[in-house]
Amino acid sequence: MVGMQAFSNGSFNLALPFIPLLIQQIGIHDPAAVAAWSGLVLSINALTGAIFAPVWGSVADRVGRKAMVVRSSIFGGLTAALMALAPNIYLLVTARALMGVAGGFSSAAAALVGSIVPETSLGFALGWMATGQMAGGLIGPLVGGAICDALHDYHLVFYGTTIGTFICALVVGRFVKENFQRAAPERTKPPIWRQLADIMRHPEMTPMFVVVMLGQITIFSVNPVVALYVQHMIGNAAYLATFVGASFAVVGIADLISSPFLGKRSDRIGYRRVLLIAIAGAALFTIPQAFVTNPWEFIALRFGVGLFLGGMIPTAYAWIGGIFPKEQRGLVYGISYSASFLGQFLGPTIGGLLAARFGIPAVFIAVGSVMLLNLVWVARVPTPQRSA
Repeated sequence: MVGMQAFSNGSFNLALPFIPLLIQQIGIHDPAAVAAWSGLVLSINALTGAIFAPVWGSVADRVGRKAMVVRSSIFGGLTAALMALAPNIYLLVTARALMGVAGGFSSAAAALVGSIVPETSLGFALGWMATGQMAGGLIGPLVGGAICDALHDYHLVFYGTTIGTFICALVVGRFVKENFQRAAPERTKPPIWRQLADIMRHPEMTPMFVVVMLGQITIFSVNPVVALYVQHMIGNAAYLATFVGASFAVVGIADLISSPFLGKRSDRIGYRRVLLIAIAGAALFTIPQAFVTNPWEFIALRFGVGLFLGGMIPTAYAWIGGIFPKEQRGLVYGISYSASFLGQFLGPTIGGLLAARFGIPAVFIAVGSVMLLNLVWVARVPTPQRSA
């Protein structure tokens, strides 16, 4: 599953970093408009995904997590093909929104792994899943950048996403084994909205929901401006897409290094302590990005951010998984990924609007400030008993 997590995320990241450049190619050239539309395109799938993630999580608890992984891969590839065919910004936004409706790969994969591994290794296992995800985030932008520079067409790279996700669906369906036993129907089982309310009433769930959401806001709010920021530094150089891809990829390299280590440490020294370290480090490397003058400085700081991001979200997911029984983990991780999707929706939207109104450097200052607020929030959350 770690390999498939990497392959799936790499397939999606072939094209996503170049959405601002695709928007320019389909006819929008004003920098402020490009930044605002980029924020919307990059975030709209997260809004629809936040709505549907608990639904798919509940379905996964009833029919199996493997089925949800295959389903999300197939439909994700179809919506990527629709994005490649989009002739204008409105159809591009629509196709991206449908991608969120059909999503659920990561939550199903996390629930599948969380139902298999021992409780004492949950942080370590999810750290490796994050490593796979970020490995895809490393490879995808580099390959996508090379394809874009070779073909000079930002539409075509989305077909690579379609091919990759279809391959992922085929491999998971054929080779991944799941020992899933369908639970006997319960006549008195409460409706999904009541189950959601019961889970959210847990004293540790709401704080972690906020941690995941704020963590994703800090990560994704810079995505709409990275390509434009690099373009501002070097102009329309022949290697522009390669530098943009590298700016995304170094975060994956750093995360690849740190996620297994920090995940294992969270199982030993406690989730809360690792979260505090990760959030503080990410903030310290984010704010200086507002003041760089060349892409090499920018890439170095992005690498530093990635080192600490490797411990943030996986540790929060491990914390959440440890407080609920395995039978509920599909729904629990569906709720968790709703928080993630909300952050992914708000982040690019806020980043795009901030860049349009105040300039790109303001985005990094604002993101770093939100990280510091997140640090204060986590510091006030009581340490769970199993990580004490």
